Amino acid sequence: MTRDQYQTVRELAERVKVSEATVRLWIRNGELRAIDIGKGWRIADSDFDAFLDRHANTGRGHASEGRN
Repeated sequence: MTRDQYQTVRELAERVKVSEATVRLWIRNGELRAIDIGKGWRIADSDFDAFLDRHANTGRGHASEGRN
């Protein structure tokens, strides 16, 4: 069994180039699983990977769908 590495909200925000508020919104909305430990939220690598998998662009009918 491999052990996950955990990141803070700030570390994850810097990693994916979004604001800390955006990461907290993902957590609050239940889109990103996180653990509240002591001074703040921690996100496991496996939970972030699952978040990315759910939000991956499949390349089928995205933003340009329905345009001529």
